Amino acid sequence: MCVITMAGAQAKTAPRPVYIHMNMKSPSMILESTIAVRPGQKVVFINQDNDIHTIVGYNPKTGATIQRINGSIPASTGMGKAPGRYIIKFNHLGRYYYYCSVHAYLKKKSGKLYIPAIRPDVKGFGSPMAGVIIVTRNKRVLAENPKTSSQKFLPE
Repeated sequence: MCVITMAGAQAKTAPRPVYIHMNMKSPSMILESTIAVRPGQKVVFINQDNDIHTIVGYNPKTGATIQRINGSIPASTGMGKAPGRYIIKFNHLGRYYYYCSVHAYLKKKSGKLYIPAIRPDVKGFGSPMAGVIIVTRNKRVLAENPKTSSQKFLPE
């Protein structure tokens, strides 16, 4: 995919997607819980787990759901099979918080912010399967992504 500049003389390639992996190792978790992307850059959630996961966007100040982010990620169908995936792009600068509603719920902490907490009826998760996507043009912040965020599929 190419983006043509206003002058029409130059074309530049769209940035590669950034990947967020939901893995099946114990304890299951989101491996890249904080990532940074440029405006318009694709974020691809890869579900390498054998459970369905969801992505629910929320406002940490109010606990309100951000419908634009919500999605469902099918389970992987087994080793060597294509994992489930969910793709989203953010065009505006900011921080976008999300969690998996299958494994977490929002809890108000000390009367201030809403944070994801592990559901008490779900076992085997070391974290509430939550994260934040930072949409920025700051090259230093973009360079701090985990190395795995550039890989579509992770080995065992």
